[in-house]
Amino acid sequence: MSGHSKWATTKRAKGLVDAKRGAIFTKIGRLINIAARDKGGDPETNFSLRVAIDKAKSVNMPKENIERAIKKGTGEIEGGTIEELTYEGIGPANSQFILKCITDSKNRSAAEIRHLFAKHGGAFSAVMWNFEQKGVIRILTENIKGKEMDEFELELIDAGADDILKEEEGITIYTAPVALQNVKVFLEKKQIPMESVEIEYVAKDELDISEDDKVKIEKLIDAIEDNEDISDYYTNVNI
Repeated sequence: MSGHSKWATTKRAKGLVDAKRGAIFTKIGRLINIAARDKGGDPETNFSLRVAIDKAKSVNMPKENIERAIKKGTGEIEGGTIEELTYEGIGPANSQFILKCITDSKNRSAAEIRHLFAKHGGAFSAVMWNFEQKGVIRILTENIKGKEMDEFELELIDAGADDILKEEEGITIYTAPVALQNVKVFLEKKQIPMESVEIEYVAKDELDISEDDKVKIEKLIDAIEDNEDISDYYTNVNI
């Protein structure tokens, strides 16, 4: 499943061919729209908006697209009604998925996602009980080379980190949702580039899978990533 880790998802988004770039811009534009609508159009006082703008910049979304999405959210320019929805479902091998959607048509999204699960041997099902929300920051290994890691980890804990996971690609920092901003600001002051900064649903119990199930789940994730209404997804599959 390494091909579908969050590390790989971020790298793919940053290296998209033009054919898919428009779909990514649409997804991120809706994220900006929702963030600006809910808490205002100033990224200095709206952390969710600041995170969404950082994501837009990471995939080279044009400045005018970002500004237009903010103005749609604040009502400065007219735009369609956008809803933020969450769907839960079971995939192959009893894998669990939470899908976050931002859409201008609730009925269309529900029908598409129901079909998406059914096509890959799954269905809508309550799985939220196995997930909890956490702040998650990923930093590539190349961006922390030369650092004294024991000291750096203690500084992260002082800034609000609850856990630090060392992985092949880099480190993943987990925080309480309310502490995410503090840790992000700490890293910015240290001038350490971050690969991603998100509030994510993290599984309490992960699922190990066979090679046969891996192929089936990868096909489901491909379909999830290709759906324009799905802004993000979370799974309990051990990736």
